[in-house]
Amino acid sequence: MRLADLDAVLGLEEQLFAPDTWTRAMYRDELARTDTRHYLVAEDGDRVVGYAGLIAYDDEAHVATIGVAADRQGEGIGAALLDALLAEADRRSPVVLLEVRADNPVAQGLYRRRGFTEIGRRPRYYQPSGTDAVVMKRERL
Repeated sequence: MRLADLDAVLGLEEQLFAPDTWTRAMYRDELARTDTRHYLVAEDGDRVVGYAGLIAYDDEAHVATIGVAADRQGEGIGAALLDALLAEADRRSPVVLLEVRADNPVAQGLYRRRGFTEIGRRPRYYQPSGTDAVVMKRERL
């Protein structure tokens, strides 16, 4: 992901996660932290159709965000983005954590297929909507 991708990424954020969207400032800050952050986009021609981000330290990595355009979901784009994040995570950390909306069983299924297990819940995690988060963990294979 580059700064030039932010308009498209923010458009997808609004489409997918409103009202719980990240801001331009949040993404700019994340992209500046190249030592511990790994962000990427999926493109179809000139169109950004998905994006994902990873925060990785020596002891633990965290899937920070992942999203695919609504009209492109179900095509394997999210799985490809997640696989790219997990490949990077496996180079850096023995454990990967993530939070996923409790009302998103499709994403939870993808994470389970990639070896994640539920380890807890965070009530009212996503703000301002107040949606609960399912916390999931994957240890390096």
